[in-house]
Order: sequence, then C-alpha cells, then structure tokens
Amino acid sequence: METSLTNLNQNEPEIGEKPEIDSLGVYEGERNENGERHGNGKTLLPNGDMYVGQYRNGFRHGKGIYVFKNGARYNGDWRDGQKYGQGIFWYPDGTRYEGEWRRDAKHGFGIYYYMNNDIYEGSWKDDLRHGIGTYLYADTESKFMGTWMEDRMQGSGQLIYARYHFHGSWTLNLPYGRGCFTFENVCMQHGHYIHVRDPMFDDSTLMDTDKITEVSTESSLDEDEDDVWSKIERSSDYPEEDYLKDYPEEDYREEHYQEKTSPQDDSP
Repeated sequence: METSLTNLNQNEPEIGEKPEIDSLGVYEGERNENGERHGNGKTLLPNGDMYVGQYRNGFRHGKGIYVFKNGARYNGDWRDGQKYGQGIFWYPDGTRYEGEWRRDAKHGFGIYYYMNNDIYEGSWKDDLRHGIGTYLYADTESKFMGTWMEDRMQGSGQLIYARYHFHGSWTLNLPYGRGCFTFENVCMQHGHYIHVRDPMFDDSTLMDTDKITEVSTESSLDEDEDDVWSKIERSSDYPEEDYLKDYPEEDYREEHYQEKTSPQDDSP
C-alpha cells in the first residue's frame, strides 16, 4: 500500500526541535527565524524523490506535490508532514485515487480508478473501502451499490445489470440471505442465498459452485432469464461455519504498489 511510499518524514524533527544538519537532500526556499523550512520551497531528496510546495516549521504543510523516482506522485494537501485533506495519488501501475486523506491514508470520500478500468466511488477508512460505495465493473458494465466493511461488500446492497438487478444482503463479497431479482419485464423472483460445498468437487476446491434455494417465486420469466444465476440448495449436514472454515476468506483489496523506500527526512 502506498503508506510505505509516503511515510518518508518519520525522522523529521519535532516542531520546535533544532534541525540536524545532515545529508537530507538539497533544499531551496524560505525558512523561519529558527532556520527551519517554512513557506514555499523545493527539496530534492537523496533517494531521488522530490517535493515542491509549502512547509511549516520544518514539515510539509499546505499545498504540495511529492514525486517519487519510480513514477508515483501525490498532489494535494499536507498537514504536519502527512497527506491530510484533498489530494490525488497516481500509482506507477497507472491506477489513481482522487479524494480525501487523513494521516497518509485514504479516509473519507474518494474515487479509485483501477488498471482494468473498474471504478470504486464511495467511503474509505484507513486505506480500506468502508461505508457506502459503488463499484463499477467495466467489462460487464454492471455495478454494485451498497455497504462495505474493511474492503469487502458486507450488508445490504444491489447488483445492477442491463436487463435485471438483484437486491439483497452480502457477506464477505458474496450474496447471502434473502434477496430479490427484478427483471426488465417487471417480473420478480424472490429467493434465499446460502453457500454450501458442491459434492462434484473435492475438498481442495477453493470456491463452491453457488446454487440458490427458492423460498417463494412469483414470476413469468423466460427460460433464459430464469437461469441468470445458478441455483443453490443447502446441504443439511454442512452448516455455514464449516463452509467458512474450509474455504478461507480471500483478500479482495485492490492492488497497491508494494515497493518500500527507506524513510527519509526532508528536514534540514
């Protein structure tokens, strides 16, 4: 995650502490009466990164642009040396985040643009999708609108396709519990999602073929519409807790740039 890229100021002096004279990069800009970087300035760090923007008492503070030597860059608000406020972060892989930050982490409302052209727009908490959000799948032009918890779809939501949409509840990124399909011909199909082991596969299978058990059906669907999702029925001798034990959670977080850089102090 990009916090490893941006936590470059942990060795900077505390406010009011006399800065050490060290090989901390080349600085051009304003200083305060204590000799600290204060006001507008430009710093070229020893690792090749560069910052251009505002300082306060030796810390990046205000508006500024931080450019990493690997191509990543952040343009936005800073507070006491950390990304805090509104800002845009471009990653080396081409992905991009635009939105709110708090203490170097995505926090608040923001939009993330993925490499495969998918888009997430909604709430974030400590670098994870958390709260109300919408995820647009570019390849199918479908989208999920609902609640997220710790980077996963969790709680109520709806999955919208061109010809139908599904209202229901999600658990660990999968529909679970009561739900309803609504089709473009105004027909509805009610059902209940559960997740069980498929006997056609052995225990090494990581994910089941989902089936659905219909609780009630009021529909005049065509045959092709009725088969929009595979149906699942529960095995009475395989409770939910065994399924979750046999098939551990997968990490659905977006791919973050993982390269670590050594902490650098861009204080004089």
